Amino acid sequence: MPAKLRVGAVNYLNSKPLVERLTDFAPEIDLTLDLPSRLADQMATGQLDVGLIPVVEFFRGDGYTFVPNVAIGSRGPVLSVTLFSRVPWAEIRSVSLDEGSRTSAALTRILLAKRYGVHPAFRLLPIDAPAEDVKTDAVLLIGDRAMRACLPGFRFAYDLGEEWTAWTGLPMVFAVWAVRGGVELGRTEQAFLRAKEYGLAHAGAIAQREAAGLGLDPGYCRRYLSHIIRYDLGPQELAGMQKYRELAAELGLVAGGSASASRERKRPEAAIAPVAYAPGSPGRN
Repeated sequence: MPAKLRVGAVNYLNSKPLVERLTDFAPEIDLTLDLPSRLADQMATGQLDVGLIPVVEFFRGDGYTFVPNVAIGSRGPVLSVTLFSRVPWAEIRSVSLDEGSRTSAALTRILLAKRYGVHPAFRLLPIDAPAEDVKTDAVLLIGDRAMRACLPGFRFAYDLGEEWTAWTGLPMVFAVWAVRGGVELGRTEQAFLRAKEYGLAHAGAIAQREAAGLGLDPGYCRRYLSHIIRYDLGPQELAGMQKYRELAAELGLVAGGSASASRERKRPEAAIAPVAYAPGSPGRN
């Protein structure tokens, strides 16, 4: 492990409990915050050792493993991943996709193609472009921008976490702490687990601190962190990841083959395995 562990996290409200005091628990961590799509690119080019990256990019990565039992996910509505649409699902012919998104962009394609049999045209919505001005039938927004958005010109607001679970019966995992191949975390792995535990125990304080800057109600932020976002990565979440991967592979969004491929470490029965403990389970915007 290098003297400094280069770690990147999503700069959204839902990631705050996972990075609360992280560098206190592990001073060797050099933490940066960015969009999920940019973090994924930085992981791919070797600029990061560990990244809280979109789960679709975990599957696209070269030999990535993940920190066990930590994720950003949902079991029903997620509130921060919304497809606003002027028309019902079956009538969507064009979609603008939030520039910051990778997992949710792929999820939008999966739901449209596999659940509704629709194959619209897609275009990118720059992070600083107003969603209200798009000419497409629908627009995908994620993260804090989705939580603030109203978009009254769009009749429908589809919560993609809710759509996924209603369809599959499984949780949706949006991001995991991915570890680049060849990086050994050693004792530092425990810092990610401690930060999660500390952050969730202080969700109220985090919500109070972050709400004003986001233009959101503190109570709303607290309920979001405490009751909407799920931070565990247990058997059901792993099953949700596997199902997502299979559907994405059918659309050519990730490589085909077994999800366990090069990620198997400690448990041969697991479909997707976490990063191994150094001195010696599953339960990744």
